[in-house]
Amino acid sequence: MPTRSRAGWLDEADLIVSGRARPERIDQVIPAIIEHDAVSNHTFEAQRLLREMGFQSEIYASILGPGTDGRVQRLSELPVLDGGRQWLLYQCSIGSPAARVFAEHPGYKLLDYHNITPAALVERWIPPLAAESRLGRTQLAELAPLVGASVADSPYNAAELVQFGFHNVTVSPVLIDPANLSATPEPSRLAQLTAAKAAGGSDWLFVGQIAAHKAQHDVVKAFSCYRRVYDPTARLHLVGREMGHAYRDALGRFVDRLGLSRAVDLPGSVSPGELAAYFETADVFVCCSEHEGYCAPLIESMARGVPVVAYAAGAVPDTLGAGGVLLEDKSPAVVASAVSQVLADGALRAALVEAGKRQSAEHTLDGARRAFTGAIEAALARAAHGGAGSSA
Repeated sequence: MPTRSRAGWLDEADLIVSGRARPERIDQVIPAIIEHDAVSNHTFEAQRLLREMGFQSEIYASILGPGTDGRVQRLSELPVLDGGRQWLLYQCSIGSPAARVFAEHPGYKLLDYHNITPAALVERWIPPLAAESRLGRTQLAELAPLVGASVADSPYNAAELVQFGFHNVTVSPVLIDPANLSATPEPSRLAQLTAAKAAGGSDWLFVGQIAAHKAQHDVVKAFSCYRRVYDPTARLHLVGREMGHAYRDALGRFVDRLGLSRAVDLPGSVSPGELAAYFETADVFVCCSEHEGYCAPLIESMARGVPVVAYAAGAVPDTLGAGGVLLEDKSPAVVASAVSQVLADGALRAALVEAGKRQSAEHTLDGARRAFTGAIEAALARAAHGGAGSSA
C-alpha cells in the first residue's frame, strides 16, 4: 500500500521514474518573475540552457511583472503531459501557491533553491512577506520527499536543503544576467557620476533590493561614521528596487536625520548600462546584509575590479571567498575603518582587486552554465537508472 507524503499531495509510488525515456520538455515554475531580479534572470538563463540541451521549456509564473510579456506564461496555463514526457523545475525563493501546483503535477520534479529570507528579518516592515517566508519554509519540508534532485546556489543553501530532507543536492551558482557583466557604462549616467567624482571624495556602492534584510541602514551608519572620521566628501550609492514603501521611506528619513541627503543616492532599479556606470566609478562595494543565499552583486563587483568589504552573513563567505574583506562585526566604526584601510592603502587595494578577479573567475557565467547543465544531466541519468524522489 503506497504511503502519502506529509503534504498529502502525491503517492510516493507516483515518484518512481525507473526506465523512463528522456523527457520531451522541462518546464519551470516560479512564484513571481520580474525584470532586473537575480532569481528571475537566473530563470531566463536556465530556460535558454534547457532549450540548448534539446528540451522544450517554458516558464510558468503566478505573478508576471513588467518586462516579461511574451517570455512567461501564466501558471494556470501549465500543461500536463503523461508518460514521463514532462519534468518540472521549481525556482524556490519564497512561499507561494505555485508550490502546490508544482507538487500536484504528475511530472518528475526538480527544485532550484535560492534560499528564503527568515521571516523575523522582514516581519516589521512587510508582514505579508514574512507570512510568505514562513509558508515557504513549511513548503520546503513538504516538497522534500517529492523532489528527485535539487540544485542550490551555494554550499550554504545546499546545507539548508539537506536539513529539510532533500536528497541528490548539487551546488550550482546563480546564472548571472550576462548583460550585468558585459554591459558598457551608459554615457549620461557615467558622465553624471564622473562629474561628482571630480569634486573629490570616494564613492561607496551597494547593490540590492531596498529591504530591511539587506541592511542598507547599516551601510548608512558606517558611511556616516566614515564621513565624520575619514572623508567628509564621500558619496554613497544604494542601487536597487524597493520592496515596499515602509523601509524605503524610513531609510530616507534616516539619511535626512543624519544630514546625508546630498551624499546618499537611492536611484532605484537601473538598467544594466547604468549599473555598469555605478561599478565603473565605485571605489568600494560595501555589503552589510543580514541574509544572502548567494549575493550576485559580489561577483559583479569583483569581476569589475571593485574591492569588497562585506559582513559574513549567510552565503556571503561562500561567494566572496578570499576575494575581499570579510567582517565578523559590522558595527559602524569597524566597517568604516575597514573601508578606510582599503582606500588609503594602495597595495592593499591592488591585492584585493587581484584576489577579487581570481574569485570571480571561479564563479563565471560559463562555469555556472556547466554546473547547471551537469546537474540536469545527472538528474536525468539517475532517473533513467531507477532514481526516485525520495532516494538518497
